[in-house]
Amino acid sequence: MIDIVDELRTLVAKLDEHNIEYALCGGMAMAVHQMPRMTIDIDLLITQESLASVMVISKELGYTIRGMDMTFAGGAVEIRRVSKIDPEAGDLLSLDFLLVTKDIRAVWDSRIESEWEGGMLSVVSRGGLIALKQLRRSGQDLDDIKALQQGD
Repeated sequence: MIDIVDELRTLVAKLDEHNIEYALCGGMAMAVHQMPRMTIDIDLLITQESLASVMVISKELGYTIRGMDMTFAGGAVEIRRVSKIDPEAGDLLSLDFLLVTKDIRAVWDSRIESEWEGGMLSVVSRGGLIALKQLRRSGQDLDDIKALQQGD
């Protein structure tokens, strides 16, 4: 079984090793903001300029299944997905890389550093997370927005 926290730990270490800026977002960022919930993927906000390097690192970590590019909110959010399968359990884990676009530049600019496992983890701010979730507005996003707003 793939351990999502171990995967995040390994990925962040590689990004830090290569001086690649990122910001954790999505379900795992909810936990950083003291609102833990179940998630099945790792979402990172990255710059377009770092995408090629991030894809190489991902491939080195076994994420060899390339998903279709996704765009929503009128192009405000662009996602590049890569996945890997645990050969023993058959579990699938995806990495979703959200590209910084002009529409979400403020989210990128508001990212914060959070202490994590004796080091620092870059994560979108609470307000930034709300802004991203308002762009997609799925049922889970609406629930997350409500929880984040109540936590203020």
